[in-house]
Amino acid sequence: MPAPMDVKLMNVTASALFLVFAGLVLAALLGWAMRHPVFAIRGITVQGEVAHTNAVTLRANVMPQLSGSLFTLDLAQARSAFEALPWVRRAVVRREFPNRLRVQLQEQHTAAFWGAQDESLLVNNFGEVFEANVGEVEQENLPRLVGPDGQAAQTLRMYRELAPRFAALDATLDQLQLSASGGWRATLDTGAVIELGSGTAAELSARVQRFALTLTQVASRYGRHVDALESADLRYAEGYALRLQGVSTLAAATSKTSNPQTHR
Repeated sequence: MPAPMDVKLMNVTASALFLVFAGLVLAALLGWAMRHPVFAIRGITVQGEVAHTNAVTLRANVMPQLSGSLFTLDLAQARSAFEALPWVRRAVVRREFPNRLRVQLQEQHTAAFWGAQDESLLVNNFGEVFEANVGEVEQENLPRLVGPDGQAAQTLRMYRELAPRFAALDATLDQLQLSASGGWRATLDTGAVIELGSGTAAELSARVQRFALTLTQVASRYGRHVDALESADLRYAEGYALRLQGVSTLAAATSKTSNPQTHR
């Protein structure tokens, strides 16, 4: 015989009450677990790259910023706390039962200095600007890049394109500067300043290559060596102007068929 309606309602009500009671018990247990001291964050395991900052320093700087237990900790906030530290580019934070965090770090790898000499800004190999103690930079002879805000990646790409072109001059591209109007200026390790003008990487690379391949011949006409170069202007369509020690010239790019003109 089918159960009477009132019995069915009683069974449904009892089941509902049981589920509510079980939910309350579970919530109470979870609340107790979240507040229990055994699950409070006690330590951090640091992995990955820590060449510039040791694990003890990392823990000392980040631990005071962490709040909550293993279950309530905001991992995004914890990651931000690690990535706010000097030399840390990326941090991956994971919970480790019952009361620890495991952090995988990726450090900044410096490609160049950024901005004025008195600034503590650097550019990593992704073209991202970051701030750190420049005295901790381990690489020697890093170039200096200068440009408008937001143009570090473009400036680094241009540097990587142009630097090998100066090899024919036995010179090193020491500084590359991008002006607000889009003009480029190169400074060599000899102190020579070269105006490159504006244009694409391919256009500037062609100008520098043309200049590097003809400078020795042009300088020899005035009894000078390449290391006598003081400045040059490559913004001419068919040639370039340069200043050697004691000489200023306007030299055509096809120097075999041209007669450089001296001017002051």
